[in-house]
Amino acid sequence: MSKNFIGLDTEKTAKLSDSLNDLLSNYQIFYMNVRGYHWNIKGDNFFELHVKFEELYDDLLLKIDEIAERVLTLGHRPAHAYSTYIERSEVPERKDVSDGKEAMENIVESFAKLIGKQRELLSLAGEAEDEGTVALMSDYISQQEKTVWMYRSYLDH
Repeated sequence: MSKNFIGLDTEKTAKLSDSLNDLLSNYQIFYMNVRGYHWNIKGDNFFELHVKFEELYDDLLLKIDEIAERVLTLGHRPAHAYSTYIERSEVPERKDVSDGKEAMENIVESFAKLIGKQRELLSLAGEAEDEGTVALMSDYISQQEKTVWMYRSYLDH
């Protein structure tokens, strides 16, 4: 078994990096969707949602950077082209959404996809004894589960 410079199995880190790049692609499309919601929101809840969407895209941007840096830490290259993101993302690109309820529903759906992917990564990272990725995914999941609960409460589901 070959190990990389941080002592992890190179075969397992290659698989992890590919999954992290898949996650990165989903985050990038989600991020741009939320930026669009922030820019285009209209209606009664404009002030509230405009601020919420900015908080969310700021958080997503931090996570995007952390994911890319984790790929580098594992010894691989992060995806860095929007054509790649669109090709790999299961979060669909959303255009011209100005309705708050539609935007919030899209956000909840996107989080469901991200959380599922992060759970898969949590399992892969555990098998690879990659504590750094385990900790990152665990933190993301716990934060986002609470966020989904709050957004769903807003939608009254």
